[in-house]
Amino acid sequence: MPADSAPPAVPATATTPEAVSAALIEADSTVLPETVSVSGWGRTAPTTARLIRPRSPEEAVAALKACGERGGIARGLGRAYGDAAQNAGGAVLDMTGMDRIHAIDADAGTVLCDAGVSLHHLMEVLLPLGWFVPVTPGTRYVTVGGAIGTDIHGKNHHGSGSFSRHVMAIELLTADGTVQAVEHGTALFDATTGGMGLTGVILAATLRLHPVETSLMSVDTERAADLDDLMARLTATDHRYRYSVAWIDLLARGTAMGRSVLTRGDHAPLDALPARARRAPLAFRPGQLPPAPRFLPEGLLGPKSVGLFNELWYRKAPRLRLGELQKMSTFFHPLDGVPHWNRVYGRSGFVQYQFVVGYGQEEALRRIVGRISEHRCPSFLAVLKRFGEGDPGWLSFPMPGWTLALDIPANLPGLGAFLDELDEEVAASDGRVYLAKDSRLRPEVLAAMYPRLDDFRALRADLDPRGLFRSDLSRRLAL
Repeated sequence: MPADSAPPAVPATATTPEAVSAALIEADSTVLPETVSVSGWGRTAPTTARLIRPRSPEEAVAALKACGERGGIARGLGRAYGDAAQNAGGAVLDMTGMDRIHAIDADAGTVLCDAGVSLHHLMEVLLPLGWFVPVTPGTRYVTVGGAIGTDIHGKNHHGSGSFSRHVMAIELLTADGTVQAVEHGTALFDATTGGMGLTGVILAATLRLHPVETSLMSVDTERAADLDDLMARLTATDHRYRYSVAWIDLLARGTAMGRSVLTRGDHAPLDALPARARRAPLAFRPGQLPPAPRFLPEGLLGPKSVGLFNELWYRKAPRLRLGELQKMSTFFHPLDGVPHWNRVYGRSGFVQYQFVVGYGQEEALRRIVGRISEHRCPSFLAVLKRFGEGDPGWLSFPMPGWTLALDIPANLPGLGAFLDELDEEVAASDGRVYLAKDSRLRPEVLAAMYPRLDDFRALRADLDPRGLFRSDLSRRLAL
């Protein structure tokens, strides 16, 4: 199979992709790689690390020996928003050099691939065979290893669960230098799925896939007048759809608080396509716009400008439109069409804050949405979804309930203290914050959010007593 065609997303503060790719080691080499600056997709807190890019399991084993006393952490395409794939003063293992698809069973709907294969590349290869990835987040530029390590979720969690539910087995390089075959349902599997790369380096995985007849989506769109109207619509009819998400206006106040545009759909069957589209029903041709400028002025996305955008976005949405055919890239990954879209927040970057509160905690959700609105958080990328049953991952984020995600410019005055207050309210409501998007959570509230935290720490201590696998996030939260 061809190598992954999507280059790693490299922060503006880092060296060029070419220089990063050149930082390789040989299997029997102890030469230290190049030191680079690394940050998350939010670009808020870059740190320097020695970057190693193994191209085989043997090189990955050698990379562990080159990590040094500050340890190492695996990294994929750099789309974790915070500091989960950073390791100040230590090593970062860029796994995109391991990007082979080893076997596809087109009858059973399974694939065995390296951890560095992106979801984008899987779609390119699998869609012509009538298969689709079982879960995709808001970007397809995520590696399989990253999807497992963060146990990603998508618009179909209410019915399909998170990514780990569809992983049959993984190959895991542990701190002692051995490669273990880890089966679904074992303690090590549950600690690794959502474990933020801290149990070892995922080298390969076997996935179950979802059958499709076409590469188009049949989409229903409608407007909701306020937050209560939105929750009522989602509760009453979400079971009819495989995929569901709502864009929410977090600057709207008063009777319009939480007004939303609700988008839901499923894979279009072949007989729903017009005659011309049936000639190549499984074609995958995502479009792309020019990249965002490298430097944009600070304060471009303030409450006034975002408020105007939100007003226009809500007003242009149809009150009700049924059965619209959309490309997969339009429905699942609209932002992927703008390379480096994270630059629009300027040099200061942005914070993505995502939390979940359980069903029965709707009043807590109303209070939090109200507080965000009153604080005038200028977020034009804010979405609300319903989660179904959670999966067994000890640090997996999804749980049955309501999840809200929003992007906020990092230079918003008083943002840190405000988000600390929201953390307290989320924890008091038996909810949790998503670690894959976190860059500032305090360790003292973590235990209240993740009840299996002590089990995770105990397994790590037994599996990795020297603390070889470390990240900026693991130090900050004492994981």
